[in-house]
Amino acid sequence: MNSPARCLGASPEVTLTLTVRDRWLIASFPETVRACSWAIVGGGFVDVQHVAWLEVRNGDLRPSVDPARMLTERLHARGLHFAVGLLTSANIAQYIDCTAEHGGVTARCLATVGLGNALRAGDPPWLACRVGTINTMVYVDTPLTDEALLEASAIATEAKCAAVLEAGVRSRLSDRPATGTGTDCTVVACARSNGRGAPYAGKHTAIGSVVGGAVESAIVEGVRRWNEAMR
Repeated sequence: MNSPARCLGASPEVTLTLTVRDRWLIASFPETVRACSWAIVGGGFVDVQHVAWLEVRNGDLRPSVDPARMLTERLHARGLHFAVGLLTSANIAQYIDCTAEHGGVTARCLATVGLGNALRAGDPPWLACRVGTINTMVYVDTPLTDEALLEASAIATEAKCAAVLEAGVRSRLSDRPATGTGTDCTVVACARSNGRGAPYAGKHTAIGSVVGGAVESAIVEGVRRWNEAMR
């Protein structure tokens, strides 16, 4: 059986350096990793050394501000030229850090969770008046092909949706059970494969199992903290 995912302040099982300072949460890898996401900076399939969250406030995103350009400039100002960049209104210091292990494969998930913009997939388009998003990064220590990396992203998204559904979060628009927020982003990263990575990362594999377990545990904890803060 799988060992349960653990939510920690630091996880020795997957080597990366965390920096939390000046409204930044930065995960830095000792070597370049392969990542996929739809992040506004560094999205798509990329080779990167950092995944960085910037905590923003209302004044940072005035109507005249291009969020992607603003984030790119701030990343470069910190010397983060090879990075995936994420924006969040959540308190960076309250990030969640979880790991899961099975069969010698380990996944580590970092997440920031806000639910003020909770929606269900299939809700009509809506310009939210409240902020709040779920930004997730999960790193698996096994090299993957790009196809498997994409499959791992699907597993991570399933796990996030399962956690939000089981928590009973409701859509701000339709009041149906929410599956996330309107601005979620998921980053999945792995050791670089150089064409020799694992070809599959679905639910029948150890890779898919630990990715799903780490992400679900992180989002469960994030939702719990959000609900406590809203009481």
